[in-house]
Amino acid sequence: MVAVQSSSGGDAIDVIVVGAGNAALCAALSAAEAGARVLVLERAPEAARGGNSAFTGGAFRVAYDGVEDIRRLVPDLGAEEEARSDFGSYTADQFFDDLIGMSNLRADPELVDTVVGGSLQTLLWMRGQGVRFIPIHGRQSFLVDGRHRFWGGLTVEVSGGGAGLVAALFARAERAGVRIAYEHKMSELLMEGGRVCGVVAHHQGERLELRAGAVVLAAGGYHANHEWRARYLGPNWDLARVRGSRYNTGVALQAALAQGARAGGHWSGCHSVFYDANAPEFGDPALLNQQKNYFNLGIVVNTRGERFVDEGENFRNYTYSRMGAAMLQQPGARGWQIFEAQGAALLPDEYRVRHATRYQADTLPALIAQLEGVDAVRLHQTIAAFNAAVDRSRPFNPAELDGRRTQGLAVDKSNWALPLEQGPFVAYEVGCGITCTYGGLAITPRAEVLDEEGRVMPGLYAAGEMVGGLYYGKYPGGAGLTSGAVFGRIAGAQAAARTSASRNT
Repeated sequence: MVAVQSSSGGDAIDVIVVGAGNAALCAALSAAEAGARVLVLERAPEAARGGNSAFTGGAFRVAYDGVEDIRRLVPDLGAEEEARSDFGSYTADQFFDDLIGMSNLRADPELVDTVVGGSLQTLLWMRGQGVRFIPIHGRQSFLVDGRHRFWGGLTVEVSGGGAGLVAALFARAERAGVRIAYEHKMSELLMEGGRVCGVVAHHQGERLELRAGAVVLAAGGYHANHEWRARYLGPNWDLARVRGSRYNTGVALQAALAQGARAGGHWSGCHSVFYDANAPEFGDPALLNQQKNYFNLGIVVNTRGERFVDEGENFRNYTYSRMGAAMLQQPGARGWQIFEAQGAALLPDEYRVRHATRYQADTLPALIAQLEGVDAVRLHQTIAAFNAAVDRSRPFNPAELDGRRTQGLAVDKSNWALPLEQGPFVAYEVGCGITCTYGGLAITPRAEVLDEEGRVMPGLYAAGEMVGGLYYGKYPGGAGLTSGAVFGRIAGAQAAARTSASRNT
């Protein structure tokens, strides 16, 4: 841990970055690259550093035109691996349409265009910072006719997942001379002459006034704040388990709003997933893979024994982020994902961890008998009706929207409908896990924070989950890390330029 002193002493600071996840570290590296003296304030202790980014799978959504762009991102891609992989393309237009469409046209098009247009170059820049990208063979592809077919617009991830991402960024930041102060909780913005000139932070009971030429806020949303969740998201959201960092409680948001920053985005919306029913209250890096996101390969039922979502509406990384909310509305806010043998064989590692709340049996009656609290009679009826409604004339293909659906049910399944007939059968008990919140600060495409009158707040920038205006209702998987990196890089460069200009005047 570096020594940090109040404004009355210590080395001069050009840029303060609040937070220490993907967006914050990209901001710090970008500012340092431009010659700024950078201090990162991390609320967590060093052992729990990295914010929500450390809890992710490390997937990045990026616009690319073909395998040539993938080779640029993955320079160690072997000829054999390339030959057995169908990377296809994911164009800028597709990326833009996904972000805009999934927001029901509410997302700020200028911010979306910034993310999309900067995605590939930002990832290439990150590769230059020591981040290693690899194809997502395990989680985002299926073997079809001997080749890995990628689906859902996701192709690359960071080697080592979220933990590998933050480890690489921290290592490069430290080599770049970025100072990192752990267990420093920012609480206020310092203002002088109408501009932001630093922050107030607390460390081991001491209040510190830290001054700088510019401040970048990248400390996440309020998903770990029970009271704010109930206030903004609604009843029972205080009961959701926290998938990621316990330190994202909205303190930095509150500090910015208190100085007149404009709230932006969907404050009553969040990213929430099906989550293991017996997961701890807060995310634990030693117990990752609590989410259960491959519900599209089976069915999901509540304690009444009824299905309540279309599990096959779209690829799971286009629908998974609102499944936690759907589960929270069910009796007891819990239920089960049920798979037959073919679907279960395709489940990834998040279903195979020891701490999963898992049940298995060779027959459906034996499986259902293990599900405590379910209406067994109704569940048998639900499964029988589902099996009878499957259109078996369409072949099952998990790598595309295969149109293998049910017909005539109260809630039909639109794709990947496998009748539950072939054992062994497996069930996973799930509840609601919240990942992040969608409400944040209004910013410009240059990552400048706006005030309530729509004017730029001089010296203040934001990136990552603190940015409002990108997500409304639904979220395409992998977009969060990409947008965090894009705006983090922009924020750091803008903050450094501002401090450089100030020194030269």
